Amino acid sequence: MQHVFVLDHDRRPLSPVHPGEARVLLSTGKAAVLRRYPFTIILNTTVPKALSVPVVVKLDPGSKVTGIALVGLTGKVLFAAELEHRGSAIKAKLEARNAIRRSRRNRKTRYRKARFLNRTRPAGWLPPSLMHRVLTVMTWVKKFQRLCNVTGIAVERVKFDMQAIQNPEISGVEYQQGTLQGYTVKEYLLEKWDRTCAYCGVKNVPLEAEHIVPKTSGGSNRISNLALACHDCNERKGKIPVEVFLKNKPETLKKILAQAKRPLRDAAAVNATRNALLGALVKTGLPVETGTGAQTKFNRKQLGYPKAHWIDAACVGNSGDSVKLEPETSPLLIKATGHGSHQMCGTDKFGFPKQHKTRQSTHFGFRTGDIVRAVVPKGKFIGTHVARVTTRASGSFMLSRVGDANHRYCTAVHRQDGYSYGQATGPH
Repeated sequence: MQHVFVLDHDRRPLSPVHPGEARVLLSTGKAAVLRRYPFTIILNTTVPKALSVPVVVKLDPGSKVTGIALVGLTGKVLFAAELEHRGSAIKAKLEARNAIRRSRRNRKTRYRKARFLNRTRPAGWLPPSLMHRVLTVMTWVKKFQRLCNVTGIAVERVKFDMQAIQNPEISGVEYQQGTLQGYTVKEYLLEKWDRTCAYCGVKNVPLEAEHIVPKTSGGSNRISNLALACHDCNERKGKIPVEVFLKNKPETLKKILAQAKRPLRDAAAVNATRNALLGALVKTGLPVETGTGAQTKFNRKQLGYPKAHWIDAACVGNSGDSVKLEPETSPLLIKATGHGSHQMCGTDKFGFPKQHKTRQSTHFGFRTGDIVRAVVPKGKFIGTHVARVTTRASGSFMLSRVGDANHRYCTAVHRQDGYSYGQATGPH
């Protein structure tokens, strides 16, 4: 169960409390709701000598989703979240902007002399779609520092050796030493094949590494010749060539052969941002503990917990072998949506720019993206609704999945902060 963050009257962080205790404080008038996501209450009194429980922020960085877990001294997970990045959306917008600019340059300045080497990039530069991952994670780390007594950070530093994977002369014995034998290669295959059996598509079952081209037919041990299969498919295929085994499934065969050569963009994104994220975390001044992906998986397997981003975050590092998860704990789902500051250009049906859209999004004290409670007394949408709002200069706001409502009927519940929120259903 998610704990509730508590601040005193001077906005100093106190120890997170159980939701039942927070409910008592709210019902007795000793506290008020400060923020809905993550749920935070503020006391109406100042605590002179406040003692806050030390909390460690644990991170499982990923290219698309980053797991976050706040762990107390006893190893209990007090808060969990899964942060979904928007790197692909940023890349798509930059490509669209580039196309419009290139069109304009071709139409307006086609005789301009070409210029080269007129721009330099600073040391440590990352593409915006990758730097976004680092900045978003740091935003939430700093936010948790304001909400509770953060005394340390633990982060998983996954590294995929891309050159060794492409080099057929490197033997697999280097990955098979010690207690965590084979975990690094297996983790790579799980990411590449989306944790699914390559032959039957089954999920949530134990998966085994399998040679696409059997070794008896000259297949190598290189990573591009390995796939994931459930035990039944692995047994049935055996030494049979994949073309014969899947002769009745041409689409699956085509997908497997293409997947075997697929570039691992997600792995490359994690490799590119791992050092930048660690450097940003070190600058906070807090002690930073690092752990490998193999260690995280080993801890999770030893504790018997299922696979999830936030559970992986809780199991990061040496302290991850003793974390305690409550059965009813469900993570807060956070999705980066942006602040709406990207300059928008309207185009005609041929893709040529024709106008710039207005940037004004604040009307009557509300901003597009705010979560509001609308009490509509009459009309088609009569009733009480809680939804995100799209503001209009006319004062008639549009509520997502509801309809229109006048601004006079709206009360702000949570101000727009560049993220959308949801709660995972069901226990882990």
